[in-house]
Amino acid sequence: MEMTEAPILQVKDLRTYFSTDEGLVKAVDGVSFNLRKGETLGIVGESGSGKSVTNLSVINMIPSPPGRIAGGEILYHGKDLLKMSKSEIRQIRGNKISMIFQDPMTSLNPFLRISTQMIETIVLHQKLDKKAAKEKAIEMLKLAGIPSPGKRIDNYPHQFSGGMRQRVMIAMALSCNPEILIADEPTSALDVTIQAQILDLMKDLTERLGTAVILITHSLGVVAGTCDTLCVMYAGRIVERGPTDLVFESPLHPYTQGLIKSVPRLDRKGGGRLSSIRGQPPNVIDLPDCCPFYPRCDKAMDICKHKYPTPKVFEHGRVVGCWLYSEEK
Repeated sequence: MEMTEAPILQVKDLRTYFSTDEGLVKAVDGVSFNLRKGETLGIVGESGSGKSVTNLSVINMIPSPPGRIAGGEILYHGKDLLKMSKSEIRQIRGNKISMIFQDPMTSLNPFLRISTQMIETIVLHQKLDKKAAKEKAIEMLKLAGIPSPGKRIDNYPHQFSGGMRQRVMIAMALSCNPEILIADEPTSALDVTIQAQILDLMKDLTERLGTAVILITHSLGVVAGTCDTLCVMYAGRIVERGPTDLVFESPLHPYTQGLIKSVPRLDRKGGGRLSSIRGQPPNVIDLPDCCPFYPRCDKAMDICKHKYPTPKVFEHGRVVGCWLYSEEK
């Protein structure tokens, strides 16, 4: 897609910390990215890398205490969400910026009918009466591929399969025509066939409605055919960012290279053992100011153990935080 439009969302040097008995957890430590209208941005990384916390920060849902946003800006159409009042944020959350969570069964209230949950959201944000809101809800369920939506809307969440519950969540998230949809691993609890259907559905609906998407996932296969831009996170930082096709064709950061090498390839003959990244993700409690990937990196240098590099900007909007490319050394 064209990247000439001004961003509708700008995240600048975001830092989200959690105070624990063991020490300070820097879950998000200097994350920056832009999102434009109609763009799909993918955020990938191992569990604990800060993907979900980044996006919970965007919609101001960090539990406090123990969490706090320690610094940075989150600009939505130029206005800093971090400086807005709780009432202003509530008008944006679910209306202009919606989120699909990983497990729909924990997001849907098991004691309320789907109609009650969808209509409440639409009435609150769209200012429609209950009859018009129910018609809108049925229309969204139909778009989401729910059979007999006029009847199923009065069912309870447990009467839907996992894939159908996720479709309900997508319909609910898009029912207020949000500008931004945050999808937090929306397919991780589903089997492969249903995953593909859900991803196709999200792509079709967001293109039809002109919605920008932030897709959080640990699967490179998901982002490969879905996202325009890719952010690779590790230990609370974005270590590489750029157009998805370029990142896949020529990954620059050793961590990105390791992730891509570990993905099974159907276009290669002979099979063989899969590559893997040695070691374990770091403990981010009181993490020192160095490259957190150096203990697992085959290309680590002495400077990696003492200081984190200033991210290097390349052409086509690519940014990499690695001493291999830094001009400081």
